[in-house]
Amino acid sequence: MSDALERRLGLFDTTAVVIGAIIGVGIFFTPAEVARLAGSSERALLVWALGGVVALLGALTFAELGRRFPQAGGQYEVLRRAWGPTTAFVHTFCVQTAVLPGSAALIALIAAFNLSLAVNGVPPDWHTGTPVAAALVVGVALANGVGVRAGAGIQNLTVVSKVATLLAIAGLALFVGAPAQPPAPPDTLTTAAVGASSLFVALLPAMFSYGGWQQGLWMGGEVKDAERTLPRALVAGVVVVVAVYLLAAWAYFDLLGFDGVVQSKALAAEAVDRVYPGIGGRVVAAAVAISAFGVLNVQFMTGPRLTYAVAADGRFFRAFARVHPRTGTPIAAIALLTVLSLAALAVGTEAMGDLTAWIVVLDALFFGLTGWALLRLGATGPRWWLCAGGFAALEWACVVYSAFDPKVQASALAGALWIGAALIASRVMRARA
Repeated sequence: MSDALERRLGLFDTTAVVIGAIIGVGIFFTPAEVARLAGSSERALLVWALGGVVALLGALTFAELGRRFPQAGGQYEVLRRAWGPTTAFVHTFCVQTAVLPGSAALIALIAAFNLSLAVNGVPPDWHTGTPVAAALVVGVALANGVGVRAGAGIQNLTVVSKVATLLAIAGLALFVGAPAQPPAPPDTLTTAAVGASSLFVALLPAMFSYGGWQQGLWMGGEVKDAERTLPRALVAGVVVVVAVYLLAAWAYFDLLGFDGVVQSKALAAEAVDRVYPGIGGRVVAAAVAISAFGVLNVQFMTGPRLTYAVAADGRFFRAFARVHPRTGTPIAAIALLTVLSLAALAVGTEAMGDLTAWIVVLDALFFGLTGWALLRLGATGPRWWLCAGGFAALEWACVVYSAFDPKVQASALAGALWIGAALIASRVMRARA
């Protein structure tokens, strides 16, 4: 076993990682929640545009960090240099033990659910779908254990598929359109309170759908000419996603109307079904299954690199910094994520709480710290104060808001407790060293 990863990923591969990490299952469902909270289609589209601005600020900030720190688990190194090893360890601990396993379990279940719907025309119950979800987790773990090129191949194919699906939905709205429908009765309309606060509340689920670009930075140690490739991939990937999301959100409203979007239980399927009744559900279920499988794959491509980075820094068990001499992958780190993801599946989704809000709160805290780290590490001038400073301020505003909003207070508390557990783990590992 060696301690060095090999640089095998090109610009397209790395951009596919960024796009695939962002476009998961959220865009197929969260526009309904965004619309409900925003109160109108116009305000909902404004929320998606604002989310895109935040994502672009983050992409520009992380692109510069990627240029400066083109190594495996790059975000760990950024946090370590700017805020110290304890902060970097806490971030990795939260991501590797809570965010990634919980997300992987939920995504695998969604993939299994939609796969059955596409093949059989009926969804399984969650109990029946769990073995399939576990098989998907093991499958992507094995693929990524074989080599980074295998994982990249899966990623490239699924990214093309999911982007094509969203563009196809936009194409239906643009070139075909939905049959005219009578307006919904007034008492079925669901709106949120008008005002800036409703826009901010609606931004939280939108930011969940936009999250994930940071995982490109985690792959820095395996990217060719990383100083140039990483920044280009991060910015290009986020620009593509923002454009596709805005088109998809507009298409949902065009095909279903505002009230139809708010009340939808299977947004993309219902939108396609309005144009092609009877086949929309299965076609979109297959697309969602592929998209979920792709984002599951990216968890296993990128997440273990954070574990590798913290172990290589001597803050975790040294075995997790070993790279297999034949496959060139951190086998132990991949195995750890596999075990934790299967454990999350065994616990069940009911015990995961409001996973979406939990992930947003934890990510927002460390996104802000990572953005501000660029300023602490020497970036100067109005451009970086706008990008990095503005990005950090917006992310931290989400954290502060979560502490006062009753709807997400429980998730904020869960995140705080997990951070406390990470601090204890850091002390234990430091004492062990």
